[in-house]
Amino acid sequence: MTRLAAVDVGTNSVRVLVAEVSGSGPGAGLRTLDRQMRITRLGQGVDASRRLHPDALERTLDVLHEYRRVLDELSVERVRATATSAARDAANREELFGPARDALGVELELLPGEEEARLSFLGATAGLSEPSPFLVVDIGGGSTELVVGTTGPEGLVSLDIGCVRLTEQYLHSDPPSAEELSQAVSVVRAHLGDVDRLLPAARDARTLVGLAGTVTTFAALEMGLPEYDPDRIHHFRLTHEAAEDVFRALATEPAARRAHNPGLEPGRVDVIVGGRRARVRVPPLRVRGDAGLRGRHPRRSRPQPRLTVPRPAVFSGASTVAGRG
Repeated sequence: MTRLAAVDVGTNSVRVLVAEVSGSGPGAGLRTLDRQMRITRLGQGVDASRRLHPDALERTLDVLHEYRRVLDELSVERVRATATSAARDAANREELFGPARDALGVELELLPGEEEARLSFLGATAGLSEPSPFLVVDIGGGSTELVVGTTGPEGLVSLDIGCVRLTEQYLHSDPPSAEELSQAVSVVRAHLGDVDRLLPAARDARTLVGLAGTVTTFAALEMGLPEYDPDRIHHFRLTHEAAEDVFRALATEPAARRAHNPGLEPGRVDVIVGGRRARVRVPPLRVRGDAGLRGRHPRRSRPQPRLTVPRPAVFSGASTVAGRG
């Protein structure tokens, strides 16, 4: 048995997963020892300034030091640490990478958007029994990845839209005005205009899989969980109607009232509406019944896709990847 760890430094959150792994490859056995998430908002202001804010750096590095203690306590043998959208966009990313190496004892790896999408797919579909092909939609703080495939990714695209980016760019009122929401939707439409062309295989998807904080938070709110519970959210079916009901409630509440919703983590209160705007028009399919995304009708003879919410983490052989959002 080998103890491995994954640390994922995302735009809105930082996660760690520690597991005991036996064997290698897709069939390796895995036993989770610890899983933690902290919202640090590394991407604070990055879209406008193209720089990591000192306060965001401090919050993130504090969490990385905390995670190092977790790794030591659990006698972790190997660690993989990755950074995504905010670090990709920031001109001063070395102000994160050097101190992160000192904190964790390993180099922080900058994931290109396409590699982020590939790993998201592997994590989201590991162990799924639902029918394939899968369309995986991963909405993060700064980017959104769409990946289609069966046993592995067959097509993917990474877009510069996410809950933090959309909120900072367009949703300035509290609660957001109708004009701001409309503008955000227009921007998302513009970004997604080429998805149908870039991912034609998505039309054949039979199962839609949503992951990261926006989707899991909507699932938690629909379930009425008193607090966020990843084990209960795992594989939850989120209908389009339920997601729209939750969105309408959140979008019309000021942040102070929104914060009282059970299952909504404090660090997501101000960006959850932006995340929903990114999600509502993601796939090029109309999803009905027990599904949660909308778009265009598939052929009527094709079985309808379903949206499931997976655990956002995977160990693939000797390498490790944690979910994000």
